[in-house]
Amino acid sequence: MRQKPEFSEKREIIKFIEENDVKILNLCHIPENGRPENGRLKTLSFSATNKERVQEILEFGERVDGSNLFSYIEPDKSDVYITPRINRAFLNPFSATPTLNILCDYLDENGKPLEVAPKNVLARAEERLYSSTGIVLKALAEMEFYIISKNENETLFPSFPDKNYHESSPFAKFEDVRNEVLITLADIGIPTKYGHSEVGTVNRDGLTMEQHEIELLPQRLTEMAEAISITKWVIRNVCAKHGVSVSFSPKVALEHAGNGMHIHLCGLKNGKNIIVGRDGALSEKALKMIGGVLRFARSLTAFGNTVPVSYLRFISRKESPMHVCWGSRNRLALIRIPLWWSFKGKIESKNSCRRTFEYRAPDPLADAYLLFAGVTVAVDYALKNSREALRIAERLHVEKAGRKQKMLLPQSCFESAENLERDRGFYEAHGIFPRKVIDKTVERLKGYKDKDLWIRLAGKPSKIEEVLRHYLHYG
Repeated sequence: MRQKPEFSEKREIIKFIEENDVKILNLCHIPENGRPENGRLKTLSFSATNKERVQEILEFGERVDGSNLFSYIEPDKSDVYITPRINRAFLNPFSATPTLNILCDYLDENGKPLEVAPKNVLARAEERLYSSTGIVLKALAEMEFYIISKNENETLFPSFPDKNYHESSPFAKFEDVRNEVLITLADIGIPTKYGHSEVGTVNRDGLTMEQHEIELLPQRLTEMAEAISITKWVIRNVCAKHGVSVSFSPKVALEHAGNGMHIHLCGLKNGKNIIVGRDGALSEKALKMIGGVLRFARSLTAFGNTVPVSYLRFISRKESPMHVCWGSRNRLALIRIPLWWSFKGKIESKNSCRRTFEYRAPDPLADAYLLFAGVTVAVDYALKNSREALRIAERLHVEKAGRKQKMLLPQSCFESAENLERDRGFYEAHGIFPRKVIDKTVERLKGYKDKDLWIRLAGKPSKIEEVLRHYLHYG
C-alpha cells in the first residue's frame, strides 16, 4: 500500500479507502504556535466504513472550537471550519489500523480563509510579494533536536560534548532512529536533503541526550512551514516507537549546544534564482533581501524565537548569532552565505535553489508560518526601499564592520515584543498581519516577564536548569 497516494478528486479518495480497507479518516490541521501544545499537528478522527459519511466529510469538513486552537479567537465566537485539501493526504505510518490523514485549511463562518490562521497570513504575504515584484521565495529548514533516553547501563562507546558532529554508530547511538525518520518522511511526501548527528551530547541525571539534524529540501514558504510541523510530528512518533523521547527546545542544558532552525532562503523570478548575479557572486537583489531581513531582525524574533530559553541560546554563543550582521561562512553571523559550489561553474537550473543565504536566528519553537510571513514582509520592504536596504547590508557586513558592530538581537521575549510593537505598522500594512495577531503575540511574549531574567539568574546554574527543564518538551 502506498503511504503517499496522489489524489486530485474526492472520488479518488473514496475509491482508495474502499480498495485499501482504510478504517479511519483523520482530518489534520496546524494551529498557531502560541502555546506549549500548539503548532503541533492536530487530529479529528472519523470512521471510514460508511461511504456516504466519508463523502460528507470530504465535501464539508467539520466544525471545531477555534478558541482552543487560536489565542486570537474569543470563546463567544469560537466555531471555525476545517476543510480537507484533497491533494494533501497520506497514510498514517504510525497507526496499526489502516488510517488516512488529510491536511486541512481553516475557514471562517462565511467559508472564507480564516483571517487569523497563520497559514493565511503567510499566503497574503506571498501574494503581495509576487504581485508587486514577480518574486517567489523558497526556503529550506535545518531541524535540530535532541533524542533523549534513560541510561540503563554503562556506555561502551562514549561520546563527548561538542564533538558529535557527523558521528557514526556506535558512537552516535540513535543513527537508526534518525534514518527511520528520513524514510518515513519520504514515504509521506516530505522531501529531505540529509540527516546527521550534531555536536551536542549531554549525559546527566540518568539521561543521555544526543543531538541530531534533519535538513529539508527547498519548497515554497507555505509548503515549508507545513513540512516543519509534519517533520516534528514524525520525529516524535518515531522516537516514541523506539522508546525514547525528543526535545526541540532551543536550549536543553546550560553548557551545551542549543537547537536552532536555520532557514536557507532563495528568490525565484521567472524560474531563475535571483540570489546569484551574472558574475556568480551575490546579486544586488540578494543584498537588498539581506538588508531587509537585517532591518527587521529584532522584531522577527517575535515569531522565530518564542520562549525565554530562545534567548539563552543567543547569549550562550554556541554557534548562535548575537549581533545583527551578515558575512560569508561565518556561523556567528545572523545571516551567513554558505559555500556555493562555485568551482563547478554554472549549477543553477530552472527553479533551482542550490545557492541561498542562511538566516540563523530561528529555533524549532518558531511559528514557522508567521516567521516566513514576516520574512516575506521584510523582503518586500527591501525591494521597494532599495537604497535603505543596500545601506543596511553595507553597514552590517561583518567583514567590513568588524569590531564596530554593536547592534544586538533581543535578549528576552519582552524585548522582542517591544521591537514588534515598533515595527507593527510594517507587518500590518496591506492587511497582511491582522491587528489582533500582533496584539496577542506581544501580550504572550510580555507575559513571560523575562525582561531581565538571565541577569537575575546569572551565577545560579540550578535556577537556570529549572527554567530549561520547564521548556524541554514545549512545541
